[in-house]
Amino acid sequence: MLLEYNPRDCLPSAEDLPDSDDTPVDNQLQHLIPGLLEAILALIWSEKMDWFFGVDMGIYSDPQQPAIVPDGFLSVGVPRIIDSDLRLSYVLWEEQKTPILVLEVVSQTRRGEYTDKKEEYAELGILYYVIYNPLRKRKARLEVYKLEPEGYQLLSGEPVWLAEINLGIGRSEGTYQGITREWLYWYDAQGQRYLTPEEKILKLSAKLRSLGIDPEQLDT
Repeated sequence: MLLEYNPRDCLPSAEDLPDSDDTPVDNQLQHLIPGLLEAILALIWSEKMDWFFGVDMGIYSDPQQPAIVPDGFLSVGVPRIIDSDLRLSYVLWEEQKTPILVLEVVSQTRRGEYTDKKEEYAELGILYYVIYNPLRKRKARLEVYKLEPEGYQLLSGEPVWLAEINLGIGRSEGTYQGITREWLYWYDAQGQRYLTPEEKILKLSAKLRSLGIDPEQLDT
């Protein structure tokens, strides 16, 4: 009896591969900005379990090559949670789904966001490439590219509507973790930005107080 051969069984799994490139971020925004987008998504897509947002996590497309590590990426059509240990990295031959969006936050130390990384993400077939450069003063700080047959094409407008995920992405002034500045947010089809978890709590607290209810007394 011949054993059935599956070449994928011979490939390394997420447990066998480094979960990042061990390169520390050189700007706190490279962690906070994608973290905020992930937190908002977890709120507005709380009942959906077929998506995953990675922050500073390695994407493996070839077992012989090191991972590509964007600041953030979104994949749809995959399990949101694998098990209680969560994902160590994003391995394409296991997931069988290419991320639909990647995000790079540019710092003073350039990492090829406008050149090499753009080519790498196009080769992977990632539909949307988002670059946010908070240091720009004259050029657009937010650029969203869509992959077309001729390569990545810059999309116009802001917020930029991403039809395939039924969300927009754009910039706005706000407060996150006590830091007030310009952040990236998700937007609905009417161009209204979605609230952060912190804003949701503050809005609910204000509503309760308007009804004469002290929110702090609800837990007692």
